[in-house]
Amino acid sequence: MALSRLLLLCMVASEVWDAETKPIDFVCNRSARRAMNIVAEMESALSDCNGIMTLSTPVQLPCTELHVASWENKSHQEKRGDIVASLRLLIESVKVVRALSQPGCGASILQRLENNINNYLVILTHLHLSQGPVVSPLLSCVPGSSQSLSAILLSYNQLISGKLELFMVKLEDRCTYQ
Repeated sequence: MALSRLLLLCMVASEVWDAETKPIDFVCNRSARRAMNIVAEMESALSDCNGIMTLSTPVQLPCTELHVASWENKSHQEKRGDIVASLRLLIESVKVVRALSQPGCGASILQRLENNINNYLVILTHLHLSQGPVVSPLLSCVPGSSQSLSAILLSYNQLISGKLELFMVKLEDRCTYQ
């Protein structure tokens, strides 16, 4: 009972992000970006789930591969589109699996994952990029899939700490430090 209350509290806390924060604040604050990446917390909660690591349905994995030279040649719009497309693919797949899953530990982790992905999507879609034309989100790979919740969290973490972080670092020149 205590574990389910803790998971509920963590789920609510991960869903509520400072509404006053603007996307540029996310770009300019590395510690805020690190704090928003709650994959380690979800992995810890997963280890407390008594071995619930395999889902009944596979989840589409985001595109995490990064060829640095071709990534650097992309516009900010294209980079954002790549990341947004990966996040949308993952969140839609997580929603389907969550709807089919039984309530419990695994379902609460999937809910937290969905909420966290949604937070990133809100930030990225509201981030003003003046460089180049608007680009439709496109995947940069053929997505894989997995039924392992651990593998899904690992892939999500690779996207957040890889492509997303590199993109944010490139945008840091917009920050004004006082």
